[in-house]
Amino acid sequence: MNGRRFSVAVVQGGPASEAEVSRASAASIARALETAGHRVVRLELDAYLADSLRTGGFDVVYPATHGAVGEDGCLQGLLEVLDMPYVGSGVLASALAMHKRSAKILFAEAGLPIARSIAARRGSATAAEEGERALRTLGDKVVVKPCSNGSAIGVARLSNGASASDIAKAIEAAWEVDDIALVEVFASGREVTCGVLDLREPAWLPPTEVRAPNDAFYTYQARYAPGRSEHLCPAPLGEVMTRRVQEIAVAAHRALGCRDLSRVDFVVPETGEPTLLEVNTLPGFTETSLYPEAAAIAGIPMPELCSSLAHRAVERGAPRRNVPLPLPK
Repeated sequence: MNGRRFSVAVVQGGPASEAEVSRASAASIARALETAGHRVVRLELDAYLADSLRTGGFDVVYPATHGAVGEDGCLQGLLEVLDMPYVGSGVLASALAMHKRSAKILFAEAGLPIARSIAARRGSATAAEEGERALRTLGDKVVVKPCSNGSAIGVARLSNGASASDIAKAIEAAWEVDDIALVEVFASGREVTCGVLDLREPAWLPPTEVRAPNDAFYTYQARYAPGRSEHLCPAPLGEVMTRRVQEIAVAAHRALGCRDLSRVDFVVPETGEPTLLEVNTLPGFTETSLYPEAAAIAGIPMPELCSSLAHRAVERGAPRRNVPLPLPK
């Protein structure tokens, strides 16, 4: 581990559904960084953050935020304006990954395997009309999710033959969280996630299969309640499927222009191609989170993982600045 020690601002919370998850991630990251010898201050993502960062004498910022404002490029834009180095993806990659519809367009352009989908925008049609359109276009087995949210909040899985009315209700529920509901063809298989660690070149971590025996799928409750889910890492996928999942994970990370770290979610069938679902640019670092667990199994304990990410951000430095050009005379 690099011997340099830094003053690190770990940013948490914010106006998002996942604010409490973020604070739990921030607590774990702060403990790991302190164990590695760094000075750590946890700051809330609020109206006073810019002043705290400007006057705090920090070497680097470590965003531990999830969801709107903290993970979608907004916080990253503030850090760019403040000219501060920070861990994680930049403004554009963060925004693209958070907006699942935009991410799917880039995944398709890169030739990656995704589920067919439609986007239902609130105000452009009624939920009933969008339910009919989804049934007509995609069939009666679908997943409905908010376009720009995480932790399975607002997600409905309709896998037993849904009616247009069922889909419409799920769209309305998604609209309570987001202005756009994404309706995808239901992909049957095992829920698998694969981390990417990008300190020099993107490298994959061992994939994890997630099982939630007491839930319909890997819900918000299953993710964060201790003992509610089972993590099998490395996932028992076989050598060929494991390598394919890892290759797609790195390709998805690159397709969005991500850096430092990401976690890529899949549905993996018994045979055939995995279905790429989404990329998380700031994966959870709570006591039950998948990314640090996979890193530990790969031989990278939390203090080393978090410290290495902080060092990479400092080494990269603040955002590039161009010299202003004079107006031509």
